[in-house]
Amino acid sequence: MKIVVQVRLFPDAAQQAALRATLDLCNAAADLASAEAFQRRVFAKQSLQRLTYGRLKNMGLSAQPAIHVARKVAGAYATLKANIRAGNLGKPGSKRRVKAESKPITFRRDAAQPFDDRCLSWQLTNHTVSIWAVGGRLNKVPFACSDAQLATLTVHRKGESDLVCRDGKWYLYATCDIPDVETKEPDGFLGVDLGIANIATTDDGTRFCGKGLNRVRHRNQRLRAKLQKIGTKSAKRLLKKRSRKEAGFAANTNHTIAKRIVTEAERTGRGIALEDLGGIRDRVRLRRPQRVTLHSWTFRQLGTFVAYKAARAGVATVYVDPAYTSQGCSHCDHIAKANRPHQSTFRCTSCGFAEHADVNAARNIAKRGVASWAAVSLPNAA
Repeated sequence: MKIVVQVRLFPDAAQQAALRATLDLCNAAADLASAEAFQRRVFAKQSLQRLTYGRLKNMGLSAQPAIHVARKVAGAYATLKANIRAGNLGKPGSKRRVKAESKPITFRRDAAQPFDDRCLSWQLTNHTVSIWAVGGRLNKVPFACSDAQLATLTVHRKGESDLVCRDGKWYLYATCDIPDVETKEPDGFLGVDLGIANIATTDDGTRFCGKGLNRVRHRNQRLRAKLQKIGTKSAKRLLKKRSRKEAGFAANTNHTIAKRIVTEAERTGRGIALEDLGGIRDRVRLRRPQRVTLHSWTFRQLGTFVAYKAARAGVATVYVDPAYTSQGCSHCDHIAKANRPHQSTFRCTSCGFAEHADVNAARNIAKRGVASWAAVSLPNAA
């Protein structure tokens, strides 16, 4: 399993200027290679490398950075093609898809640039790196990270690292290859219901959200709307800054929730059953105030965090169909809209069973997780 470890670089003024010039040149070269690829309709890595290598070298790039620029461009077009194929850019002829297909991909000035071990070396005991730059190799560039991150880098770092500039700060995103942990046979499943009022609810009755978190989310929504209405350059700069702050807040919250869910499943020897929420934004119909919340929170990110943390802990994870989990009774399986008189209330019209609506849905998800695991594992056992 591959994970990414982020470390902060602390270059001095001269080193920072050299890194800035390097990233500028690499992304200018990527724009050139992208225009050439679009014009010639050459998008394969090797073919694009042969087509653009000489011109990239003439711009001042060394051999390995030139190769990585060509590969970065080829990867960007592969991602675009995958998004078009998956329908993420709309149907054929839609405005968004036509716009994406009608011009070359361009790269931001601060777009990440990959470096391999020929261009970047780590001195982990000294907390420094040596990295290629356009004016010559930079030695002893200090970096900082946590003890856990340093241990992961020491044992598992393998492959490329991306140089990133964000808000004037420099980072390296290092790829680490973690050995797969054997998945333990689960003794039941911990059902997790994802929602709006409560971001996540387990069948044990634990609810992750609360008024404090919702208050922050609603405040961010109000500030965003206010700044969008103003529309000045300074307002747009503040919007961009707030966007990154909100993304960090959401990621931190999702990490915390995912860690607690996986820890509980590991402690009790259970697997984790999650809803398959693919296309939720297209399927779900909500009132206008709820739409903003649905579209602004990263449910997919939370599911991804739970899955990779579970894989590292050897906890089984299954995805189940979420249909009618909120309307079905976890006690007698009776399904009816009338079972859900209020957002937080579930009361079965058949057997009279009553429970918090999200807890009831999580129990239904847990039951489907058991059935799904049995369907997958029993044929293999036979």
